[in-house]
Amino acid sequence: MNWSPYIKGFETYLLLERSLSENSIEAYKYDVDKLYKYFVQTEQEKTPEQVKLSDLEAFILYINKIGIGEFTQARIISGVKAFYKFLLMEDMIDVDPTELLEGPKLRRKIPDVLSYEEIRLIFDSMDVSDEKKGGHRNRAILETMYACGIRVSELVNLRISNYFPEEEFVRVIGKGDKERIVPIGGSAINQISQYVDHTRKTLNIAHGHEDYVFLNRRGKKLSRVMVFLVIKKAVEQAGIDKVVSPHTFRHSFATHLVEGGADLRVVQDMLGHESITTTEIYTHLDRTYLRDTLLRFHPSYKKEE
Repeated sequence: MNWSPYIKGFETYLLLERSLSENSIEAYKYDVDKLYKYFVQTEQEKTPEQVKLSDLEAFILYINKIGIGEFTQARIISGVKAFYKFLLMEDMIDVDPTELLEGPKLRRKIPDVLSYEEIRLIFDSMDVSDEKKGGHRNRAILETMYACGIRVSELVNLRISNYFPEEEFVRVIGKGDKERIVPIGGSAINQISQYVDHTRKTLNIAHGHEDYVFLNRRGKKLSRVMVFLVIKKAVEQAGIDKVVSPHTFRHSFATHLVEGGADLRVVQDMLGHESITTTEIYTHLDRTYLRDTLLRFHPSYKKEE
């Protein structure tokens, strides 16, 4: 029961034909590996082409019993479906066993966001005077994420050659190497300029890292983990009792735009979403606004004059 050639071929397909990032490819491989290990643990000698719908349904029951959450289950099923679509396309199987496979019905999860006041509190609580502790670089990182709504992977890979402060926009390389143009505000530009024109110039920049905007003390581009740590410290200094990640800034960026009246298609373009349905999650409104709207406009709530 050797699945390695199948998984290797799937990996090559995701890389060359779908142009997915390394993180996305690893996630797909993890999903398929979960299915393979299930057959090993249950002592079933099955190659991918021998797997039937009933086997996959038993697999779903198994991952449910061991406590894997519904969102993770859905992602695993999606990965397995992609794997079998690849096998069918390559004529390695005649029938796709995942065609009628159903996953858990997911409740749409509204992302956590920060209010504009909380965003400003975080920025204002950061000490930009000590460059040895991040200074303007760390402030610029957070301001850029909020100003542009970019992913953490897009932030750490942001290049000077794709940064146009005079025109006030950045060229972002997103998922699948797709490019998009995103405006960037004056406050973020100011912080980046302070960092690039002063602190960054004092670094001994490593070969091959010269074009990255944000660098660590060793002159190399920042890691995703470092960005998480910068955010964690800034949130603690601001005294905000919330779990905040890089994606929280992206969610806040999109939510504040939509609540301010921005066109959903424009927000979709700036976020780099392929589908408008992904962007629609940001149309959620706070309960106070909904209540006030009902009181003002719904006949059942109107007071008699």
